[in-house]
Amino acid sequence: MDILETHAYDRRQKRNTSCALLLSLMPFFLASAMYFYLWTPHFPASITLAAVKSAPTLLLAAAVLSWNGGQSVLGVVGGLVFSAVGDCCLVWPEFFLHGMAAFALAHLLYSFAFLSSRYEAYSSSSWTGLLYLILVVIAGGFYTYLFPFLRKDPNSDLMVPAVGGYVVIITLMGILATRTRRGFTLLGSLIFIVSDLSLAMQQFKVTAPVEHGNTVVMVTYYLAQLLISVGDMKAVEIKNDFAKWKQT
Repeated sequence: MDILETHAYDRRQKRNTSCALLLSLMPFFLASAMYFYLWTPHFPASITLAAVKSAPTLLLAAAVLSWNGGQSVLGVVGGLVFSAVGDCCLVWPEFFLHGMAAFALAHLLYSFAFLSSRYEAYSSSSWTGLLYLILVVIAGGFYTYLFPFLRKDPNSDLMVPAVGGYVVIITLMGILATRTRRGFTLLGSLIFIVSDLSLAMQQFKVTAPVEHGNTVVMVTYYLAQLLISVGDMKAVEIKNDFAKWKQT
């Protein structure tokens, strides 16, 4: 097989892989569309709503598991499962702290995944160091700004340290995603932070109620989860391609 034939074969393989990846994500897209079709601002909290809300995340977990096998269980797959638990908890306002705890565990599992060998870190550069600093400054500034509103919460004794810990965890996740220098992973992590900031602004009444506030939170949330999942699937694909190249 000459060089031209090898390149043509590689292109076909990549095209087939991309098609297979898209097909594996179709249940997620359909479930997300179902959520936005069925959801209304006055839809009562129920098991049905929790199931519809968490279904896209669980389907993403299934797609990553089928693509990567067991190596992502203590990583992105586990993070997606805990995210689905958080989705269910947030349906009922009285379980907000439980939901936040579930998402904190999800971010810790994402962070663990970003430290794995398939996310081989590149050497630091000036722009990554700058982004680390920006993330830390934004996180600290946001928590400082949010603090007076947390003090007004009926559960302020729990909420103040809990939100502080959550901000630290999600900032760490963003820093480790930056460290990988993988486009899907980095963008997904940053969008996740935006989604959480938007949710916090509404939850703690920092801003006046926004007509489509929940839509903004959920669109950015599902997009972030999709990008992180695709990033993990691509990371395994790149690692496998590299292993094959070394054997040739």
